[in-house]
Amino acid sequence: MVRFTGRTPLAAWLLAVVVVPLLTAAASAEDWPEFRGKGRLGVWTETGILDTFPAGGLPVLWRTPVKNGFTGPAVAAGRVYLMDFEETQKPKGTERAIALDEKTGAVLWTQSWTVDYRGMSYGYGPRATPTVDGDRVYFAGADGKLFCLDAKTGAVLWQKDYVADYGADRSKWAFDWGFSSAPLVDGNRVIALVGGRENAKVVAFDRVTGKELWRNLGQDTELGVAQPIIVTAGGVRQLIIWYPGAVVSLNPATGIQYWEQPYKAGASMTVATPVVQGPYLFFTNFYDGPMMLELDAKKPSASVLWKGKSDSEISTDGLHSTVSTPAIIGDFIYGICSYGQFRCLSAKTGERVWETQALTKERARWASGIIVRNGDRLFVNNDRGELIIVKPASEGYQEVSRTPLIKPTSNPGNRRQLGAVNWTQPAYANKHVYVRNDEEIVCLSLATDGK
Repeated sequence: MVRFTGRTPLAAWLLAVVVVPLLTAAASAEDWPEFRGKGRLGVWTETGILDTFPAGGLPVLWRTPVKNGFTGPAVAAGRVYLMDFEETQKPKGTERAIALDEKTGAVLWTQSWTVDYRGMSYGYGPRATPTVDGDRVYFAGADGKLFCLDAKTGAVLWQKDYVADYGADRSKWAFDWGFSSAPLVDGNRVIALVGGRENAKVVAFDRVTGKELWRNLGQDTELGVAQPIIVTAGGVRQLIIWYPGAVVSLNPATGIQYWEQPYKAGASMTVATPVVQGPYLFFTNFYDGPMMLELDAKKPSASVLWKGKSDSEISTDGLHSTVSTPAIIGDFIYGICSYGQFRCLSAKTGERVWETQALTKERARWASGIIVRNGDRLFVNNDRGELIIVKPASEGYQEVSRTPLIKPTSNPGNRRQLGAVNWTQPAYANKHVYVRNDEEIVCLSLATDGK
C-alpha cells in the first residue's frame, strides 16, 4: 500500500537537501578563538551540554605538560594555542608559544624567544591569551613582544617589540604587572596596547604584514592591563580602550577619538573586561568600584548612568572586581567582588541586591573566579580550582552543581587556604573545557555523552 504524505519525491528531496544541512549546522561545534571567546563576550552558545556534573568528576580526555603562565588557551580549527615560561637566570627566561592537537593534546609545534621580566610583579609567565585569525595566530608576551605566527607551522611571519620599537616605558608597566593585553583582530588590523612614545599607547598593525596603520593616545599615563573590545553604538563601531584614568572610544579603522570618560583605577588594575549589554557599558575595578555608561543611540557618545562612590577594597558600595568579569543578564549584574563575595546588583542603579561567599568559599583578598554564560546559566571556575554551575536569579544565590577542575599552582601573593590559586581564563569549545595551571593543560568533556 502506498501512503500519501502530501509531499512529492522532489519536495522530499529538497527538504532533505535544505533542512538537514541546517540542522547539522545548528548542532555544529563552536571554537573559542580569543580571550573570553568570540567577540570577547564571555558567552558560550553551544547546546548538548550537561545539566549537572557527574559524581566522579568530569571525564578527562587528555592532559599535556606545560610550564608557568597565566595565559588562557584559545581553540580554533582543531588546535589549541597557549603560552608558557621557563626561568633561566632570574629575572630572565624563555617564553614559548605552543600549538596542540585539539583531540589528543599532542604538541604540534612550539616557538620560543628570550624575555626579561625585570621589575615585574608576578613574574611567573605570560598573561595574554593568544588570538587566532584563520591561518595566523597572534601572541603577546609579558615583556612587550608581539608575534604573528603561522597557525599550522609556528613560523614567524612578523614581530614587534614594544620597548625596542616604540620606546614603551617599563616604569609605566601597569604598576609592574607586565604587558597583559591580548591583541585584537578587526578586519585587516591587529590592535594592540603598546604604551609607546609619540602617541603610541594604542597601535594598529596590518594583520598580514605588520605594518603600522595608525596610533593614538599618549604615554603620559600608565598602560594598564585591560583588553580592548569593539562595540556598535551610535551608528558606528567603536574601539573601547580602558586605561588607568579614563575610558576612550576610538574609530577602529582610523584611530580617531570619538569620546573620553574619566574613570579612576587604582594600582593600574584595569583587569575586568568591559561588559556591553544593549546601550549600556559596564566597568569595575578592585579599588574604585563600578561605573555604568549609557551609550548614545544616535551618535558616538557616552554618559555616566551611575558610578560607585567607594575607593576602598574593603568598604565596597557595589562591585570591586579583581580578575573576574561580571555578567549582565536582564536587569541584573552578577560578579565577584574584592574579597570573593559573589554579588548581584541592579543594572539600572548599581544597588546591591544580595551577596554570598558560597561561590569562592573563602573571604580573602583577591579571591575570584572566571564567569562564562551558557544559555540561562553561568559556568564559573573559581580560583580554588573548582567549576560551578550557577543559576542567576535576583532572589538569591542558586548553585546547581560543583566539581573539581584543576589544581591551583600559582603564587597568590597573600595567604590563602590552599596556598595557591588558579587565575587563568578557561576556553569552552566543542563541548569541552580547556584549562591550564603551571604544570599542565587539561581537556575535560562537558558534553551530555561525556565524549
